[in-house]
Amino acid sequence: MARKTASDDLLAPVTLAVGQEDLLLDRAVREVVAAARAADSDTDVRDLTPDQLQPGTLAELTSPSLFAERKVVVVRNAQDLSADTVKDVKAYLGSPAEEITLVLLHAGGAKGKGLLDAARKAGAREVACPKMTKATDRLAFVRGEFRTVGRSATPEACQALVDALGSDLRELASAVSQLVADIEGTIDEATVGRYYSGRSEASNFTIADRAVEGRVVEALEALRWSIATGEPPVKIVSALAQGVRAIGKLQSSPNARPADLGMPPWKINQVRQQMRGWSPDGVAVALRAVAEADAGVKGGGDDPEYALEKAVVTIARAARSRGRA
Repeated sequence: MARKTASDDLLAPVTLAVGQEDLLLDRAVREVVAAARAADSDTDVRDLTPDQLQPGTLAELTSPSLFAERKVVVVRNAQDLSADTVKDVKAYLGSPAEEITLVLLHAGGAKGKGLLDAARKAGAREVACPKMTKATDRLAFVRGEFRTVGRSATPEACQALVDALGSDLRELASAVSQLVADIEGTIDEATVGRYYSGRSEASNFTIADRAVEGRVVEALEALRWSIATGEPPVKIVSALAQGVRAIGKLQSSPNARPADLGMPPWKINQVRQQMRGWSPDGVAVALRAVAEADAGVKGGGDDPEYALEKAVVTIARAARSRGRA
């Protein structure tokens, strides 16, 4: 969800949306336009790219109207405006017109920083729209989507959705909308699995989960699907490593707090279920298998796919090591 870092008045004279997450930038625009049209259904919206905003264009668009109509002027990629146009925008910021809302979309960073600083100095309402590169950020996004519509989803369901759909926020937002529209009550992991089984079962962490649970056939099926869809082998190895390390952490410190283990409570509960068949020796064997697979997919072997399959089989067998001679 886009974060507001200044006034929350959607009809503030200037809104500055900063970041590179397209979905959040588009939402920032839609929110302002919706508020303007709620105040005046005849609001005129002008959505412009840098090449469309030439010197003098902004003055023309914001000049007083005979009918005092409300207007929203959206400027995308403001960091790419020409020097002369930036001068126009800075001048406008010092004396914005009534009944007009200017929305500047800026990528942030060094390019066009003068305009960014000028808008902030002028007291623009600011909306942060950062690129969500971390899985934890995308997980927080999904949870926020459910909260925004007043619906409940389990932590496992939110994680499953992120695992299934990856980094595309538009897909994640669309998936939440679909689930909310179709499902009554709390949305759980099983529900997500029914809707997105083809992709969810091919996710890296699903491969790891099936392997550490000793479900070798399902793990290999998911692995082959993931490879067929072009998933980088290095990422699959990383997921396997995380799965085995989680078993090892909890096995060596069964009473540790979630914060000390670096895992949320729901994940610890999941790992407790998965570790039932594991012995300390089994964890050691699995870690060696992961290390060998890592070397194999990074040029140390002739066949990365074989290295992954071997690791998955070894891990699944190690998951059943407790109680064996």
